[in-house]
Amino acid sequence: MISERYLLNPARRLTTITCLLLLMVFSSTLLAAEPMSLSRYKLGAGDKIMISVYGEEGMEKELILTDAGSISYPFLGEFRAKGLTLGQLEKLITEKLKDGYYIDPRVSVTMMEYRKFFVSGEVKEPGGFAFEPGLTLEKAVALAGGFTQRASKKGITVTREENGKAVERTLSLNDSVLPGDIIIVSESFF
Repeated sequence: MISERYLLNPARRLTTITCLLLLMVFSSTLLAAEPMSLSRYKLGAGDKIMISVYGEEGMEKELILTDAGSISYPFLGEFRAKGLTLGQLEKLITEKLKDGYYIDPRVSVTMMEYRKFFVSGEVKEPGGFAFEPGLTLEKAVALAGGFTQRASKKGITVTREENGKAVERTLSLNDSVLPGDIIIVSESFF
């Protein structure tokens, strides 16, 4: 318990306020460094989604985004979905269906299957694997059969699409893997 005399001392009060401000800044910096959540996940080629309109038979479709990142939906034809979140796509389809087709469509877009991620290099079984939420680099390597004897556990490079560009990063084993990531385990020299 903090005494009144402690709080009444201006120097100590300033120190306490400074510590609280630093704690707030530090914690907001940590939150900003959190890995991207899947609620902000942007769709890409190979993602499988389900689109439905409540109460409308024949408007439930399972679709896979094409290489160009587009989908084809009844009444709307083919349009680009790549780079949109599920919520943004839901809103876009709702707006398009309101424009001459339905009065108040209740559209639902659900993720059925994320696009694959790929592991290559010094792993026992390189290849493409189905993504699941909560996947870490260590789990991804385990899916690829684990490290070979020559693998460098520190030199793991991940190429990920960010804002339409391929970005290369070095990740640790506890870092998150995202759909579409290309993981390359390099060879250790020692």
